[in-house]
Amino acid sequence: MKVGPAKTLAGVAFAALTLGVAPAGPAGGLVSPPLALAQNIGQRVVDGTVVDASSSVVSGATVFLKDLKTKTIRSFNSDPQGKFRFTQVDMAEDHELWAEKGGHKSAVKTVSQWDARKDFETELKLK
Repeated sequence: MKVGPAKTLAGVAFAALTLGVAPAGPAGGLVSPPLALAQNIGQRVVDGTVVDASSSVVSGATVFLKDLKTKTIRSFNSDPQGKFRFTQVDMAEDHELWAEKGGHKSAVKTVSQWDARKDFETELKLK
């Protein structure tokens, strides 16, 4: 059976995406994955600041990032400027983010797989 160039290119593109490489198109440009898949491919940075009820920065707060699929929790202590940072956060999974210190806890925020931002920056306010 003879396969046309369009089917051959589609097969090569599918195989390359499965292997995690970007194939070249007929004009030498990259063949991109469908838009729906492009949103959650790769990893993001989740960072921000922890503040108290009066919006003053809070150092030494423990910030938690929970992967809702695997249930694993990563933690980070905010620095003297109240900053925290998580790298290599899987964009294909939903996560919950919150901070705690001295019996006070922030609201839980969701970092959604449908959010296409590579840098998710937020403020966590302790109550």
